[in-house]
Amino acid sequence: MQGGERTGLAKAAFYVYTINMGQNANSVNIEEMSENRASYHHGDLRAALIAAGLAALDSRQSADMLSLRALARETGVSATAVYRHFPDKAALLTALSLAGLDAMAVAQDAAAAAAGAGGARVRFCASGAAYVRFALAHRALFRLMWRQDVACDPLAQPIEANHPAMAALRGGIDALLPDAATPAERRAAALAAWALVHGLSMLALDGQIALADSEIDAVVAGHFDRQMRG
Repeated sequence: MQGGERTGLAKAAFYVYTINMGQNANSVNIEEMSENRASYHHGDLRAALIAAGLAALDSRQSADMLSLRALARETGVSATAVYRHFPDKAALLTALSLAGLDAMAVAQDAAAAAAGAGGARVRFCASGAAYVRFALAHRALFRLMWRQDVACDPLAQPIEANHPAMAALRGGIDALLPDAATPAERRAAALAAWALVHGLSMLALDGQIALADSEIDAVVAGHFDRQMRG
């Protein structure tokens, strides 16, 4: 996703999300909005609407069921006020999708940081496992994130143009592969790692497998070790 598409939304995502560093350092919880619903002013209404949309998705409501008018009621504002920020539902879904990507990147960074003492390999595997755990914790949001149109292949873009989640994946691969690795080898390794965690997530979300939490780390680490030996 291009950097320009992130204008204003990254701040909203960090406003909406907090990392729960308690029982599960990989989990991301939606921050409760303590303000009176009727008190939202123009400057923070967009973030409030995104928060309400994310909360609806986390209640297992599908993206197809979301309604701008329902979010207006939830935040205590008029439908006209909502349309100033989101002219249609597609604009809202795009914002929610990007907020989800931002939050997933935060969760992956937190997991990697928590595993920091284990070295680059352990951090990379922890980040990949956090991808799967995020998908299982935020099912409707995760599905929405990958329904949006992508302008181009993110692995074909310069790494600095990537979303932080993809940039972290590619940076982790670059740190682990030999300096002599070719661009094609780096792309193949990044694609294999992404395909693993995304495929594992979708198999679990679609009910094709019963995935225990302990298996996530074992599958991710085992695949990575086999890939690096190859």
